Order: sequence, then structure tokens, then C-alpha cells
Amino acid sequence: MPLPPKLTTAQRLAALEKAKLARVERAEIKARISSCEISIFEAINDQRDSIQRMKILELISAVPGIGKIRAESIMERHNISSSRRIAGLGIHQRNGLRGELSVSKVDTPLGNLIVISGPGGVGKSTITSALRSDPRFWVSVSATTREPRLGEKDGVDYFFYSEEKFHSMIEGDEFLEWAEFAGNRYGTPKEPVLKMRELGKHVILEIEIAGARQVRKAEPSARLYFISPPDWNELVRRLTSRGTDSPERRAARLALAEEEMAAAPEFDRVLVNDQVDRVLGTLISLATSEAE
Repeated sequence: MPLPPKLTTAQRLAALEKAKLARVERAEIKARISSCEISIFEAINDQRDSIQRMKILELISAVPGIGKIRAESIMERHNISSSRRIAGLGIHQRNGLRGELSVSKVDTPLGNLIVISGPGGVGKSTITSALRSDPRFWVSVSATTREPRLGEKDGVDYFFYSEEKFHSMIEGDEFLEWAEFAGNRYGTPKEPVLKMRELGKHVILEIEIAGARQVRKAEPSARLYFISPPDWNELVRRLTSRGTDSPERRAARLALAEEEMAAAPEFDRVLVNDQVDRVLGTLISLATSEAE
């Protein structure tokens, strides 16, 4: 067995200081949970390395009224080992803990899941982009198997996955929705959506009609909003204004738009995009309300 590397005095002191800081950060998190200042799920989503390396048993035990014995029982019910650290929690284990602990008074209200869909050219991306600057919202990042384009960043524009990883996530039921288009797969991973909702963010999914239908089945509480053009002629104008499209391509775009418009009755609300500011205000009001 190879010997551990020898550290200089400065390296040892730096390591001791780092360990001391980690202990302070962990103690602070447990104290904030105990005093009901934050929820256990806010702590789980704290991305500091010192917190992610905490044992989940420590965290649950800090919740008022639980303690170590009950925490061990909760973990056993959800197949979480006593040595499991926060970073190692799986999505199903996280869901199980939320179901078990969501009645706690320290829990942050779960953010709403909002689906925005509608025909191409109706202005969905403009509306979604405006919501990015609102701290109450988080716009979901899709996953894809296609190669990144120039300037695209992983985790910002898309999560870029291999075919093998994407297939594995399908098998593990780790997508809210997914589809194949032009030889590549696209989908919405469940885990980042759940994490942001646990932080109280209202999560926005801008997806196609087929994806909206999948989300409806997976998350019946999701709110589905259909963005509609002021009238059909306006949509035709937008879809046919690209001078680079062939007549066949324009015809295909219009046929798809007709099919998408026919799906409007499946949604909770139809919002006519005759003025971006107006429809944005209506959407924000609906999305942030406790109930409709």
C-alpha cells in the first residue's frame, strides 16, 4: 500500500483550517434547522462541499421533534444507509424524505411547476426570457444528446448527455418528459426541477405539446398554459416570414401549427399573446398564486 503524501507545515495548517471551517458551517446549518430558520430541503440543496459531505442522519436529527432514533427509522423506511451523505441522495430518496417531512413547520412551500407551450412563432421564448430576471422563477434546462453548438455551455443552455446516459435515465424514470427529434433526444430531468421547487422557486418548462402531455401524467399538479396568437393570420405571417424557408418547409410549419392550435383545450388556461407585457403579467399572477 502506498504511503500517504507528506505535507508541508503550511499544507497541514491549511488542511486544519479547512476542516475547522467545515465544522463551523455544518454546525451553523444544524442550528438554523433546529431554530426553524431554514428547512431541511434548503440545507440539502446547499451546494457547499462541507454541507454536501454531511451525513443525512445528522441533518434529519436536527429537525425539531425528530432526534436520532426517529431519524434512523425514517431513513430505514426510505432505504437510506446510516452512512449516506447528502451528495449521495438519489431522487427517489429525496422524494421519500419530502413526503415524510413535508408536514414539518420548517419546510419551505414547494414551488409551482409551470408548463408553457403553444405553436412555433407565438412568442414563448420571449415570455420565458423575461421570467429569467424574476427571482421567484427558475427556467428549467433541458437535456439533449446532440453536440454543443458554438458558445453553448453545459448546464446553462442544455445538459449535454451521451446516448448511453440519456437511455439510462429513461430506464430509471428520471425525466419528466422526453422526445426524439431530428435524430437527437431531448428531455427535462426531474432532479434539478425538484431541487429548485424545494427551494420555493416556481419552475418554468417551455416545451412542446407532446412534452406537456407527459408532464400532465407525471405531475398532475402542474399548471399548463397555452400561449395563443391573436389570430390565425398573424401566426401565418410570423411562420412564413423567413425568406430562407422553402415552400415545402413553410407548408410543414403551418400544418404543425394547425395541429398544435387544436391542442389548446387540453391546457388549464389559454393566454392570447397580443401584447407581451400584458400576457406576461397575467402569467406571473397565475403562476405565483397558491391555487387557481
